[in-house]
Amino acid sequence: MNRKKILIIDDDPDITEAMTVVLETQDYDVSSAANGADAMKQIEQSPPDLIILDVMMDTPREGFVFSRKIKTNPDTKDIPIIMVTSVKDKVGIDFKSVAGDDSWLPVEDFLDKPVQPEVLIEKVADLLK
Repeated sequence: MNRKKILIIDDDPDITEAMTVVLETQDYDVSSAANGADAMKQIEQSPPDLIILDVMMDTPREGFVFSRKIKTNPDTKDIPIIMVTSVKDKVGIDFKSVAGDDSWLPVEDFLDKPVQPEVLIEKVADLLK
């Protein structure tokens, strides 16, 4: 049985490490990138089965731009994306209500940081069915 590959894109090494530990306990093959440019290189070499994506990295909107880039590319459009961020605390907008809107926020799910391990495991499992 092939292990499902998950790519975490987040510039916070502590968050990345915490999610990696949680997901590896569920037998996922986890890799990470600190920004969209590094992530694209990894995706071109070995596309993941799922992406976990932060919003604010090198730029305040990088995650939004990256999700649109992935979802408009025929080779990557079917990779599910979970956006995980604390942007709601900073701007006061509930992005979960627009997750899945292809024109604005083309991601399958949106989770607020900090994410509880059991919630992360459940969302990942649901999207990888």
